[in-house]
Parts: sequence; C-alpha cells; structure tokens
Amino acid sequence: MLVLMTTLTLPEFITLPLLSSLGASPEEWAAIPAHIRRNIERLWDEHQRMQERLGLTSQNSSLPPSADPPSAPPRPTKPPSARAPGGQPGHPDTQRPLVPTDQVTEVIAVRPAVCAHCAQPLPPTLADPAPQRHQVWDIPPLTATVTEYQRHTLTCPHCGQRTPTALPPGVPQGGYSARVTALVALLTGQYHLAKRAVADLLTTTSGLPISAASVSGLETTMSAGLQAPYDAARATVPSAPLKWVDETGWRQQREPDPDTPLPRGPLPKAWLWTAVTEAVTVFAIRRSRAAKVATELLSATPAGIIHTDRHSAYRWLPLHQHQLCWAHLRRDFQKLIDRGGSATPIGTALRDASDTLFTLWHRIRDGTLAWEAFPAAMAPVQAAVRAALQEGATTADKRTRTFCRILQRLDPALWTFVHVPGAEPTNNRAERAIRPGVLWRTVSFGTQTSAGSRFVERVMTAVATCRQHERNVLTYLTAVATAGYARTSAPSLL
Repeated sequence: MLVLMTTLTLPEFITLPLLSSLGASPEEWAAIPAHIRRNIERLWDEHQRMQERLGLTSQNSSLPPSADPPSAPPRPTKPPSARAPGGQPGHPDTQRPLVPTDQVTEVIAVRPAVCAHCAQPLPPTLADPAPQRHQVWDIPPLTATVTEYQRHTLTCPHCGQRTPTALPPGVPQGGYSARVTALVALLTGQYHLAKRAVADLLTTTSGLPISAASVSGLETTMSAGLQAPYDAARATVPSAPLKWVDETGWRQQREPDPDTPLPRGPLPKAWLWTAVTEAVTVFAIRRSRAAKVATELLSATPAGIIHTDRHSAYRWLPLHQHQLCWAHLRRDFQKLIDRGGSATPIGTALRDASDTLFTLWHRIRDGTLAWEAFPAAMAPVQAAVRAALQEGATTADKRTRTFCRILQRLDPALWTFVHVPGAEPTNNRAERAIRPGVLWRTVSFGTQTSAGSRFVERVMTAVATCRQHERNVLTYLTAVATAGYARTSAPSLL
C-alpha cells in the first residue's frame, strides 16, 4: 500500500476521483482497513474543499468583486459596439427644464449697449420680444433661526396661587425643531454620515450648535415617531402577492452595563434583513439568520410568491410559492466549471441554459416577446437544465452530485417566474434594497444597542419606501417629527 501511495503524482491526486487517483482497484481499496479508508476519504474531502475555497471569486461565490484575489480571472466584458461613447443621436433631451418666469426669484435684463456692427449706441427703448433665457440656481446662505418661548408664571390676584404656562402644542421639549430632527435622520439614515459629521455639517452650513450626543438623541426621537408607520408597513408584507427577501451581516454591540465593561474584540454578529414588495421596503435587524426571522417577516403561512436565494432559512417555504434567484445559481454553475473533472461539462451546460433563460427574460422585459409565448420559449431551457441536473445527480463527484440532487428537489421553485405574471428570475430587488445597509455597516461598523438597531431599521424602511414611491423623504420625516411633537398620529408610509 505504501508503494501504491508513493507512485501517485500530485496532479492526479488533485484532479481525479479518490479511487482512481490512488491507482487502486476496488479489490485493493476493500483490502485497506476500514478506519484507514475513512481517514483517507476524510482527508481527500477536506483537500478538495480547501482547493475549492482557494479558487473562490466574485464570479463563483457571494464574495464582492473588491475581495477578488490577484489570481482571479478577469470578469467577462461586453464586446465593444460600433457606437461612439456618450449620448447617441436622437436620444431624449435630459437638460434641466427652465422655471416659468413668474416663479423666478429675480429677473435681470442684460442688454447690449452698442451695435456690434456699426458701434452706434442702442436706444434703451428697444426691446427683444423673445430674449434668450439663462437661469442660474443658487442656495442662499443658511442661517439657523431661534424662536424663544417665554413661559410666564403668573400670581392670581384673588387667591395668591402661582399658575405656570405650558408650551404651545407641537413645540418640542428639547431645543431642536421638527425640521432639524428630520434633517438629522436624513443625514444619518439616507446618507450614512457619522454623528460627529452630521454635527459638523450643520454647524458649518448654518451655524446650528449641536453635538454628537444631541444627534443621537434626535435619532431616538425620530425612531419613536417612525414606530407606528414602520409596524403598519411590516404588517402588509405577508399578504403581498410578490415579495423579495434577503439578509446580510450586521454588527450590534451588547447592551451597555455600567458595572461590566464591554468585551474586547469584534462586535457580536447580527443580521440585517429586508423584505421588498410593490408597496413597501421593510428592514429588520436580528441576532439570527435562521428561519424564525424569515417567518417573523413573512408569517408562517405567507401569501404570494417569495423570491430568495438558496439560504437554508427559506427551505420551509412551499415550492409553488418560492422562486430561487438565478443570478445566485449562475455563480454556483461557475463553481462547478471551476471545480474541473466531471463537474465542468455539467456546469457548462447549466450556465449555457441560464444564458438563454436571461436572454428570453430580457425580451419579456423589453416587450419584444409576448408573455403568452414565454412558457413555450422556456420549455427547451427547462429540458436542458433538467437533463444536466439528472446527469450531475449520477456523477462520481460527491459535491456535484449533492448539488444537482438538491436542485432536482427544488425544481418547482426554479420556474415559478415562467407561469406567474410579475414574478422574476432573480432576487435583484432585495439585493439592491439591502445595498445601502451594507454601505452603512461599512461606515459605522454597526450599532451599539438594540435602540440604535431599531432606528436603523425604521429610518431605512422610511427612506426606501419613500423613494420607491417618489415621495420627498425630508418632507415625510418632517411630518413624522411634527406629529410626534404634537402627540398626533404619524403619517403612513403606505
């Protein structure tokens, strides 16, 4: 056996299945003691996994392109077209429209003083019925205003008792107005500025004196005002006919304890979840990435179609209501190709079929293929995918075999978009929605407390939903803060 092992070459051991790479016949393999066979199989499997991990890139895994190693193959580029760069002839005009003259702040008439040809003075009474209009936008110098409320306490001339005066309804107990509260929430919640940066920006631009601690306090105020609209938005998710769900890593520090210092090291792990519907985009930060959070967002018996990746937290979803993301699957197919051996032709067949799938889907999206003809056009693609998965389910490579058998069990969830109008083959809506959370996490390193996490999920929900319906975010947040100071109901996000 020792001679057999030493005759192997390294490339054979890496690229061939275990038995053939050992150069052993089935009889020789069976003669090896069972405990040695188990150790060899374990080491072989570990070796293959390590080799595959070394080859992970943004093209065959969920790694971002910025994490690609220098050895990563270049990303595929589109072939150059014959068109010149920039705007093409006949493209729609995108210039800023002129404001009507009656809405202009100031009109300045610019007239020539002398004739450009004979140099004679031009009478001031001459007029141009259609002058060329040139408008310049400007922002006036920002100056914070201060409103003082003098609360008088008066002594009754009859009984001698003193009567204090309360603040008028809607006046905040603190020192900042509803608009300042909304602006702070906008700067942190949409533009992801740090608290000290927000304080410095407001002081620099308007002379408003505010500290980082005050910024945090205004975030808490806005979070409380957004609670009711946020809860109402979340309540609509389970019944929505179409949903896109995703999650990404987050960091939330443990709650501060005055008697116990916070531990050193990385912040404890949490997860930022999002659920996107046609009406709302909702976020939630939880300590878990498990199915219990998915059921919390979607309910145990959700309606409609749910788009997700292949994460285990969504395995409980009924297959006829589930649509797997083909963009994620394409990376899995590329991983098969990069694995080599018997996995490569299977991965190639699946990738080629997905190319055809997206070509047909783009035609549906662009209106060049009728929806009624889409199922028939997709039939050959479905047949090709199923044939490749059937071949992979019987291959000698264990991981390829397992992957293909899993997809065979999930077959109905691969093709929901073919038969349900409005469903899509990807989870891109949730991927795009959660991207601002990734940027916020990168800048802030997460949140310190659960109260901070509540602000993040509520303000991100408000920002994303307002933008989804082209509502002015600052106007909405100002209305929420105004309602909070007046102790009235906040405006709805729906």
